[in-house]
Amino acid sequence: MNTATQRIHQSALRIFAEEGGTSIPVSELAREAGLSRGTIYNNLDNPSDLFSSVCDAVALEFRQTMAEACTGMTDPAEKLSAAIRLCVRRVHDDPHWGRFIARYAMMEPRLGNFWSEMPAAELRRGLAAGRFRFHRDQVASITATAGGATFGAMSLVLDGRRTWRQAGSDTAEIILRGIGIDLAEASEITQRELNPLPHIFVFDTN
Repeated sequence: MNTATQRIHQSALRIFAEEGGTSIPVSELAREAGLSRGTIYNNLDNPSDLFSSVCDAVALEFRQTMAEACTGMTDPAEKLSAAIRLCVRRVHDDPHWGRFIARYAMMEPRLGNFWSEMPAAELRRGLAAGRFRFHRDQVASITATAGGATFGAMSLVLDGRRTWRQAGSDTAEIILRGIGIDLAEASEITQRELNPLPHIFVFDTN
């Protein structure tokens, strides 16, 4: 992705996050990106596909950066906690990304499907190892609960009602306790220091 295309996608992300909708007039996009209309057309095969392209890029970046951030973690409880807390922290570090996710995750499966992937795999692994206690057929319900709670925590941060540390740790602790981790250990796991999610694609919009 060349520099102009990156600027176009960054600008589109900001506009979608702040204004909603799934389409942007080319003139508005050009103004936000500081580019000419001709440059927009030259760098987008089809401007009407921009929302879908942004969703794909955000989803791919999130999966890859989360996998990178959790490299070296072997405890499924720690990985579940990290998934929740890092997502909430990213909202603080990059509010446009957070608003985009909060606005569209419920209507766009590409943005929410992460919870049925790595977290679900860690739940099954922890259950098989005796680390967690729940019924095997509850995995989908637990991941849906964790995803919904995380999106709610993101909104608390975006609205300024909780810090990312408070919202992320509280949410992760509640989920861990719900799957059988005792209070003291859940609290310890969710207070561990984490590096923020790396930015490996185009969406460092600050």
